[in-house]
Amino acid sequence: MSKIIKLTRDFDATPEEVYYALTNPFTISLWTGEEAEMSTDPNSEFSIMGGDIQGRNLQFEPNKLIQQEWYFEGEQEKSIVTIRLEPHKAGTRMFVEQTGVPEDAYENLLEGWKEAYLSSLKLFFED
Repeated sequence: MSKIIKLTRDFDATPEEVYYALTNPFTISLWTGEEAEMSTDPNSEFSIMGGDIQGRNLQFEPNKLIQQEWYFEGEQEKSIVTIRLEPHKAGTRMFVEQTGVPEDAYENLLEGWKEAYLSSLKLFFED
């Protein structure tokens, strides 16, 4: 049985800046410190965090929404990541939802979201 991850984070940056940081391969490599392949074309493949995260881009709504399918080796169920961005106070509130998370990968993924993905992005905007 699969699980769902839901997280919310605030950033000291505009929705446009956060969206760009999540969709531009050069900027992704700046905040992750790893090589990135990314396009905003639906159905394009992507690879970030040096290939640790790979999948297919499903949908983009500039400055508001990113939806991706993340691949897990040997898993039949699709894991869908939806990132919503909303203006909030002087910055942006990001809502992350990942469905179809394999039960045995849940704790590692949750830690990865918090400790690698979101914390690195937050530090990027604090510099």
